[in-house]
Amino acid sequence: MYEYISGNVAEVNPAFVVIDNHGIGYMINISLNAYTRLQNAAEARLYIYEAIRDDAHVLFGFVEKRERELFLLLITVSGVGPNTARMILSSLTPADLEQAIAQANVGALKSVKGVGAKTAQRIIVDLKDKINVVGDALIDMGGAQSGVYDEALAALVMLGFTQQMSQKALKKLFMQEPDIDVEDAIKKALKMM
Repeated sequence: MYEYISGNVAEVNPAFVVIDNHGIGYMINISLNAYTRLQNAAEARLYIYEAIRDDAHVLFGFVEKRERELFLLLITVSGVGPNTARMILSSLTPADLEQAIAQANVGALKSVKGVGAKTAQRIIVDLKDKINVVGDALIDMGGAQSGVYDEALAALVMLGFTQQMSQKALKKLFMQEPDIDVEDAIKKALKMM
């Protein structure tokens, strides 16, 4: 399994990007959100999900780990495949998707092409307890601090703390110290739990 692929952006369009990594061009399917961020980029690092089918190995790429995590959660829902998950992430930002699920907003999910009422309800029911809902201060956080938050959260979960308890501690911590680094965030969050 690939964690990420980085290299020069050889080609980019709304459906996929070609990343040239040491002379090998990787065609990676992306969401419209990723397209917007990669449009004028000369280099990129995309977090990867590889879908292995009988007839093809298909790569899906995400600018942020948070978007990939949501994609992985979406494809666990019955009736939601990789292309539907990509369509959802093209129509809604990760923060908007998390809010729609947390608030049981069926209408927001139904507005996505190919997602009907039953699928929208199934997404909400299946993912309501699994999503990474964060406070407003973190939803709009820039890329660097969002990465710090994601790394600290992943570390705390790997240490055996529940995602919900870890999110609560980190949310409080990031509201007090928005420029904290990963190591300090983990240490201070451990003291809070």
